[in-house]
Amino acid sequence: MIAEEQHRVTVRRAELPGDLGWIVQTHGEVFAELCAWGQDFEGFVASIVSDYTKPADNSRQAAWIAEVDGERAGCIMLMPHDERTAKLRVLLVSPLARGLGIGARLVEEHLRFAHTAGYKHVSLWTTNNLTAARRLYERAGFELQSESPTHLFGGDYMEQTWVLDL
Repeated sequence: MIAEEQHRVTVRRAELPGDLGWIVQTHGEVFAELCAWGQDFEGFVASIVSDYTKPADNSRQAAWIAEVDGERAGCIMLMPHDERTAKLRVLLVSPLARGLGIGARLVEEHLRFAHTAGYKHVSLWTTNNLTAARRLYERAGFELQSESPTHLFGGDYMEQTWVLDL
């Protein structure tokens, strides 16, 4: 883990060449190590990133990259679910950058944009084994709306939907 006082942490829009590819690659690498998830998970993330690139009107979606000393260290995406609801997607903080408040900063930026873009709600989907992310969601005010058992990415989990009213 990196001490915050020794490093410069920034959050910027994901607009540079390689940003979207980094999101897919890093999810694949990190979740293979943390959860033993394989290419099916990496493909799942790639499909989300692909969907992000398709809308003709990008004014109601955004993606952010967190950097530590100019190196990518985290990400998050906001994508529309419908006119009133935004979806929080692909939140990740690389293991070496955890403990710097990056996850909270990414979620704050996401929620600020969602409010400014006129959304009334934000929802997200996760699994019960991702406890650190769930703690971030709870601290931001998200509430567990539903959960059910599922078999995904080679394991048995509880899939969860969390919702926040803005």
